[in-house]
Amino acid sequence: MTDLKKLSESKSLRQVILALAIVAGIFLVFATGVAVGYHKASFSYSWGENYHRNFGGPREGFFFTMRAPFGPNDFANSHGTFGTIANITLPTFIVQGERDVEKAVLVRGDTAIRRFMEQATSSDLKVGDRVVVIGEPNAEGRIVAKLIRVMPAGLPGPLSGTVPPPSY
Repeated sequence: MTDLKKLSESKSLRQVILALAIVAGIFLVFATGVAVGYHKASFSYSWGENYHRNFGGPREGFFFTMRAPFGPNDFANSHGTFGTIANITLPTFIVQGERDVEKAVLVRGDTAIRRFMEQATSSDLKVGDRVVVIGEPNAEGRIVAKLIRVMPAGLPGPLSGTVPPPSY
């Protein structure tokens, strides 16, 4: 018993325990870094795989456009869209925008929805409504809506089709 007590009070045992604790701490920091890096790489991969389908990048894909010069309409804004609601399956709906590019929009509980100046809900959205969506992309390539504004019918502009899109 006294040998165990002497061992537990020895300076060398404390140093060994301290060294093991430091090695364990370094291992935990390394493992956390690997986990974060893996998550970021998975997000980037998923987002890139869905970019063309949901955000309407170059129709032929980026590899095709690398052989030819980029045109002014080759990239779309992934943080929002405008157009006509083509399909609704809440919490997601599809907006058909310029050049018939379809973008998936995800509606969450904190999404602000306005029809004219009035507050609206996701159940008030209808196929054929003209909308402007502001949000951010998620890993699946959908736009997570922060604000959806339903535009009134009859206004001139790109949403109504009365003003042709610019040609470059």
